[in-house]
Amino acid sequence: MIDSHAHLNDPAYQNKLPEIIASCKEAGVIAVINVGYDLESSRRAVEQAHSWDFIHAAVGIHPHDAASFNEEVAATIRGLAYDSRVVAIGETGLDYYRNQSPRQCQQEVFRWHLNLARELRLPVIIHDREAHGDTLRILKKIKPGPAGGVMHCFSGSWEMARDCLDLGLYISFAGPVTFKNATRLREVTKRIPLERLLVETDSPFLSPEPYRGQRNQPAYVDRVIAAIASIRGLAEEEVRAATTANARRLFNI
Repeated sequence: MIDSHAHLNDPAYQNKLPEIIASCKEAGVIAVINVGYDLESSRRAVEQAHSWDFIHAAVGIHPHDAASFNEEVAATIRGLAYDSRVVAIGETGLDYYRNQSPRQCQQEVFRWHLNLARELRLPVIIHDREAHGDTLRILKKIKPGPAGGVMHCFSGSWEMARDCLDLGLYISFAGPVTFKNATRLREVTKRIPLERLLVETDSPFLSPEPYRGQRNQPAYVDRVIAAIASIRGLAEEEVRAATTANARRLFNI
């Protein structure tokens, strides 16, 4: 299995990484995309990717931190992006749920990341929370580059998913697909072509059932796979093989 989006760089894992990594290997997780969300976490993602060969890094600034984005931050992220262990740009995007940075600022920083990903021919990892319209508007204007990208922890409608697929993006599902009240999300999950589907944990957040309310970890990606297999009427092995191949292809690992 490949966890296509986790934050092993998060302070929640401080001094706990050896046990988390042991759990990964025991569960059969062969790779983790360790995603940066601010300057420090992006640096840490790269450092951890150099320390453990099954960890790969992504670097970027989350929309929550868009207001602190400046030329120095941009130069640092750009420099990190050239590291051999970096496989993607992100996470970046829009978050109108918490609005921790002004919307205009979020949009400008999102555009910068899209252009960087295009320039460096790296896939882009996109965060979208309650900002579906503006996210699509920007993506249609600045289309993902040749390396493509992924809508991480997808929460939109089938109509939005279809637009994202038309843009060449992958769709990734996390713990919420296991929740009993996620009716719309389950319906969308049924309709995504298997060759465009990814799985993730978004660790340490969004733990799947039956671990909801606990600290998440990449080993729990098997619960996401099990839920998708059940929803689609497929064998878990088929979903595991497809999502692993998809992640390898997108992130070139």
